[in-house]
Amino acid sequence: MSDNAKSRAATLAHLRSADFAKGDPIPLPLTMASIFHAPGDATGFDQYGRFSNPTWHAVEHALGHLEDAQCVAFPSGMGAISAAFFALLKSGDRILLPSDGYHTTRALAERFLKPLGVAFDVRPTASILDGGFAGYRLVFVESPSNPRLDICDITAVAMAVHAQGGTLIVDNTTMTPFGQRPLDLGADIVVSADTKAINGHSDVLFGHVASRNPDIVTRVKDWRETAGGIPGPFEAWLVHRGLETLEVRFDRMCSSAETIARRLKDHRAVSGLRFPGLEGDASHNLARAQMERFGFLISFELASEEQAEAFIDGCPLIEAATSFGGVHTSAERRSKRGDAVPPGFVRLAIGCEPVEELWQAIETSLDKVAN
Repeated sequence: MSDNAKSRAATLAHLRSADFAKGDPIPLPLTMASIFHAPGDATGFDQYGRFSNPTWHAVEHALGHLEDAQCVAFPSGMGAISAAFFALLKSGDRILLPSDGYHTTRALAERFLKPLGVAFDVRPTASILDGGFAGYRLVFVESPSNPRLDICDITAVAMAVHAQGGTLIVDNTTMTPFGQRPLDLGADIVVSADTKAINGHSDVLFGHVASRNPDIVTRVKDWRETAGGIPGPFEAWLVHRGLETLEVRFDRMCSSAETIARRLKDHRAVSGLRFPGLEGDASHNLARAQMERFGFLISFELASEEQAEAFIDGCPLIEAATSFGGVHTSAERRSKRGDAVPPGFVRLAIGCEPVEELWQAIETSLDKVAN
């Protein structure tokens, strides 16, 4: 963990204390209000719930502290991605998306951007640089990609995109600001589904857009206010609560994933293992250069759909669930979600359980399906 990351982690829970008056609550209060007292010229004050809310401000401030950028909160990760697209794109633009990233991003482009005159192409994450970026108004990458965990060189992509006058968006959902810092690597915008590890308790949908470009932030905020894609204050409060333990949870999850990935590599039932922290992984050298941690997602293949389902269902410390990043270890056979992967492909998301107990449960379930 870098010194800067340690500093951000240490001060995160104390951001509000600079403005404390005697008797103020130390935990963030929840402000459930759609209207605010606003007599006369109320510029600079909360006025209406679609425009602002004190609980949003607190979570955006905390996220901004981690990103070292201005942040705009949304009610889901796709809400954040949609806002970035609709705030920045116009008819006649062309964009580039990862062919192996989260499938709903491509569905958004196909079903809603394309009919409005925004064209799109796709490329695999690992070869996103191939072919250059001429003619693209916006390039969107997801690194590591979900679910195969391929990686691209974010700095090289940023330089190449900017040389052609384009904008680079990086989906950093799988890594959080403690694991990877795309804005430091040259990205113009970061989007994240804070539903996952940032909230970390599997009880709320949330997302954010972060940028150090004031014009981009203004346009995204204008889109949110006008379109009404706003987060609820209770959801913002839950995410703020989760943020205060993010560094501890993320450290545990990443450390456990490194241990478990090495052991999975040697299990007879497992093939096609991918984890950026493994020395033999195709992405390892690049991951070491641009990531602060290797993440908590592991992907691998079992021999069949039946084996994959039996492994997940037979492990008492794995929840069969489509999301990831919570305190519970979860797994899913991703071909049933439409990803172009083999039937026995498993995405394993390591949670916060004690690592030896978790490994024993995983190994026992793998042994059963291998026999």
